[in-house]
Amino acid sequence: MAPSRADAESQVRSQGFSHVFTWSDGPYRASAVIANTRPSNSHYPPHSHSGVTTHLVLKGSLTAVYPDDPQAEKKTYSVGETWEVPAKKKHEVWVGPEGCTYVIGE
Repeated sequence: MAPSRADAESQVRSQGFSHVFTWSDGPYRASAVIANTRPSNSHYPPHSHSGVTTHLVLKGSLTAVYPDDPQAEKKTYSVGETWEVPAKKKHEVWVGPEGCTYVIGE
C-alpha cells in the first residue's frame, strides 16, 4: 500500500531533497485537465537532470531505462517503489496505461 501524498512528500524531504512535489500522468477526462498532469501512456524521451532525482510511486506505474547503458534494460516501478536517477544520467520514461502519480524529489 502506498503512503498518503503528505506522508510520501515528507518521506522524500527527509532524504534531503529540497524541491519536492507530486506529479500525475493521466488517466483523466479531457474536461477535467488538472495542473501537473499529462495523459496516461505518456513518453518522456531521453533526458537528464543536473542533480539527483527520486520518484516515489503512489498510483499506477512507470517504466524507465538508461538508454546509454551497454545492456540497457527497462524496469517497471509500481505503487510504493522508489526510483532514483543519478545526476546527469540520461534516462527515458514511459507511463503505464493506468497513468501514474508519483512524488518527485530534486
